[in-house]
Amino acid sequence: QVQLVESGGGLVQPGGSLGLSCAFSGSIFSIYAMGWYRQAPGKQRELVAAITKGGSTNYADSVKGRFTISRDNAKNTVYLQMNSLKAEDTAVYYCSARRITSSAVDYWGQGTQVTVSS
Repeated sequence: QVQLVESGGGLVQPGGSLGLSCAFSGSIFSIYAMGWYRQAPGKQRELVAAITKGGSTNYADSVKGRFTISRDNAKNTVYLQMNSLKAEDTAVYYCSARRITSSAVDYWGQGTQVTVSS
């Protein structure tokens, strides 16, 4: 069974940076597309960034130029580096995994809180 464990959330001031990590276990990491989603209070969960098994990336318009998603297939880990953080980035961030044959997310992490506030 695939497990995703996020780490790295916390409180940061506006304009600051934070890095998230997601450790993958239970299957072959390299065949999964990975992603980061977020959900703010009262809002729907939204895609923040995604990366294919080959390393191609895509981002929500709201985070382009500020966030970077990456993966290390040797460490079975996906990362999200967040720079120039804004109050509106405050949310619970979830790691996701999708088999290349799936059209939807197959597995979710438990989520990690990111709060941007002075």
